[in-house]
Amino acid sequence: MIKTLLLALGLVLVFEGILPFIAPSKWRRTILMLGSQNNDFVRKLGLVLMICGALIVILVHNLL
Repeated sequence: MIKTLLLALGLVLVFEGILPFIAPSKWRRTILMLGSQNNDFVRKLGLVLMICGALIVILVHNLL
């Protein structure tokens, strides 16, 4: 189980690093825009991202 969690963490870091590597100025603008939003918007965005991630995990787990 720990191996699976470490693999998942590694994949997250790879995907998180793609945009700053490919388009650092656009990534920086996006981060600045997010920083100027109110907490409610950021919280809702985080919830949507968590739900999407959970759905992907469930779908992949059930299909494979």
